[in-house]
Amino acid sequence: MGLKVSCFALCLVAVVVVVLVMGEARVAVAVTCTPTELSPCAEAIKSPKPPSAECCKKLKEQIPCLCGYIKDPNLKQYVNSPNAQKVAKSCGVKVPTC
Repeated sequence: MGLKVSCFALCLVAVVVVVLVMGEARVAVAVTCTPTELSPCAEAIKSPKPPSAECCKKLKEQIPCLCGYIKDPNLKQYVNSPNAQKVAKSCGVKVPTC
């Protein structure tokens, strides 16, 4: 009888641990890599104005896409520009080295 209770208790603990771990797991959201999503940042890149909250939000959403933009010959000059780097820094985004 004691063995059955111990086995049940062990199984119960295992189930609780799995539920807790699953509850902590974060669901990855697919990001659509569309450079036009960064259009709220255009004004901050072209002028000395600080980036808007919307710009920073969009920039943070597009972090997984930045290497693709850097490697794209048509976009590289914009992503690597000093002003774009300044905007990224202001938003707390580290531009990756790809």
